[in-house]
Amino acid sequence: MKRRIVPFVLAAALAGCSSSDDVFEPNIKPSFISGDIREASYDGASDDLLTGGLGKTGIAAAAPAFANPAAPTVAELRRNAIHTNYRAVMDYTAAGGFGRLYGPNIDVDGNDTLGEGKVAGTEHIAVADDGSGHQNVVLMVQVPAKFDLNNPCIVTGTSSGSRGVYGAIGTSGEWGLKRGCAVAYSDKGTGNGLHDLMTDSVHRIDGQFTTAAAAGNQAHFRADLTDADRATFNAATPNRVAYKHAHSQQNPEKDWGTNTLQAVKFAFYVLNQKYGDPIDGGPLRSVRLRPSNTLVIASSISNGGGAALAAAEQDAEGLIDGVAVTEPNAQPGSFGSDNGLRIRQGTTTVPTIGKPLADYFSYANIYQPCAALSSQAGLSLAAAFWPAAFTVAAQNRCAALAARGLVGGATLAEQADSALAKLHAYGWQAENNFLQQSHFRFATNSIVMTYVNAHGRFSVTENVCGFSFANTDATGNVVPQAAALQAGLFSTGNGVPPTSGVNIVYNASVGGAKLDFLAVSPTSGAADFALDGALCMRSLVTGIDPVTGLELVENDWFPVSALVRTGIQEVLLKADLRGKPALIVAGREDTLVPVNHAARAYFGTNQMREGASSKLKYIEVTNAQHFDAFIAFGALLGYDSRYVPLHVYFVRAMDAMWNHLKSGAALPASQVVRTTPRGEGAPALQASNVPAWATTPAAADAIGFSATTLTVPQ
Repeated sequence: MKRRIVPFVLAAALAGCSSSDDVFEPNIKPSFISGDIREASYDGASDDLLTGGLGKTGIAAAAPAFANPAAPTVAELRRNAIHTNYRAVMDYTAAGGFGRLYGPNIDVDGNDTLGEGKVAGTEHIAVADDGSGHQNVVLMVQVPAKFDLNNPCIVTGTSSGSRGVYGAIGTSGEWGLKRGCAVAYSDKGTGNGLHDLMTDSVHRIDGQFTTAAAAGNQAHFRADLTDADRATFNAATPNRVAYKHAHSQQNPEKDWGTNTLQAVKFAFYVLNQKYGDPIDGGPLRSVRLRPSNTLVIASSISNGGGAALAAAEQDAEGLIDGVAVTEPNAQPGSFGSDNGLRIRQGTTTVPTIGKPLADYFSYANIYQPCAALSSQAGLSLAAAFWPAAFTVAAQNRCAALAARGLVGGATLAEQADSALAKLHAYGWQAENNFLQQSHFRFATNSIVMTYVNAHGRFSVTENVCGFSFANTDATGNVVPQAAALQAGLFSTGNGVPPTSGVNIVYNASVGGAKLDFLAVSPTSGAADFALDGALCMRSLVTGIDPVTGLELVENDWFPVSALVRTGIQEVLLKADLRGKPALIVAGREDTLVPVNHAARAYFGTNQMREGASSKLKYIEVTNAQHFDAFIAFGALLGYDSRYVPLHVYFVRAMDAMWNHLKSGAALPASQVVRTTPRGEGAPALQASNVPAWATTPAAADAIGFSATTLTVPQ
């Protein structure tokens, strides 16, 4: 029988016509895919999609060593990248619930029946780019062997943070593969891309480290510099590196929704290549799976969760059926109270809400280290993470802030309390107090530097506000890159220095470039965590000098600030989900992406935008915060006795959305879920510590919205 190839629109129009000819819609590779698609099959025994062959036991254990650390194989890099990214987003200890309440071995009904949890199937990797190699957004589709053509489904797994394409393997990846769904991943144009400017070396898409010339357009990232520019920069500031998220000059966050939709389209292409009928015996296949017959859930956590929301907002083609995310970096436009929104917790109205991420991070970067000295917060980190020199620097930060009139008080204690009060007035809450120190230690300055550079589309050569990336020694001085670390960095790095030996350096430190945490500010003449640089970063975000309160003028940083503020505007969300069913879950104690600026603000803005047509529900979990992986550090961080894993509620959110889309089960009403921390000694987490949410919450737990006010129970 003759087969006619017709475009999709025409094929749909002809669907009701009778003819002796069959009509086939050809499966065409998406135009955004640049170059070849790399495909690999995994048997689920020696290697697999979910655990890289390690299984539950291997994920819980230390990372396997490379046979040759100087030249890891592609397979070894993939295996260890899965290991790193799995453990980066969850508490991987048995006491914390791994392997008992969640993990690769736990089936979709919550029972321990899957052994090591390995999943057989195929993996397909490509890049979205215009052919120049400047974007090279990595896309990946995993198709489990048990994918059911009669019950097809796709789950998105856009990476959290700035992680590589395996960044959502332990969240969306695990949930989707267990359900037999294809998982559509994207590194959203950030990923773990390093360019060593001294040696002109980069990582390829497959993770191997080589020269930029040898990598060509397969470089995960290379800075947009001529050889002459690079030589000049190296002479002035030797041993520096560029990072993709910070220095790609693409402001990648503006495209995170697009990248997530591209991953879904790539998944449809891959599935139809696998399961479509061949057309006339050639390489073309027919389209068998499409949005009308395939369930698609947009999901992930943190930045990936924000990307899922952005994708749903942009989904004019009806690709996505529902959204389920936790702790999303969701930045609603018309900042917070500027659009009339009010947030009240208990009887208290939150004074500052809905600020963009770069705004509240650059604010925290000024006050957090001083606030950590408050008796209400406290220095809780072990000496391994917070040596005595850091305490001195925190004290110097308080003194330097007081000298500029940025905190009040004559004593250190008063100044620390004043700094903490500043944070409370800017949207953080008392529930966040304990976490201020560890978040400054591990995240704040790195996020500020990365996002300010990204939003402003700055080149690595611009050393914005005097900051750069380099390896440092024990005294904080810049040293050459370590070849062994670079060789395995695809597996170990998180895309946002400090990571895998690469640190943040303050070039303007008195006496020469220094690790930011040991840097001496020119203004104070003291080691104060590079306060001069932090104030500069804040001024770029706001366009206002944070000390004088005056707008920047043309002869200082005003043109640079304008670029940053334009970039911030490009990444804001609309909070209009087109009536799609959606579920946001967040931890009340989230100090990295505070609920008053993100989850609560997005939900409230959505209620104002979509009104009665909104199908978004919001769950807030007490005693839960952003970094489940930090719980695994035990007494070194002190999270284990205080916080429960939010990942438990991620799984429940995905289950709830699945049941809603498959059988019409109602989504839970918006509510506060009250958990019980493990307490002193951190005994093993039990199901009773992480209770289920209520189908219909009690009045004391119900989250309400009326007119312009979001009300969250205390």
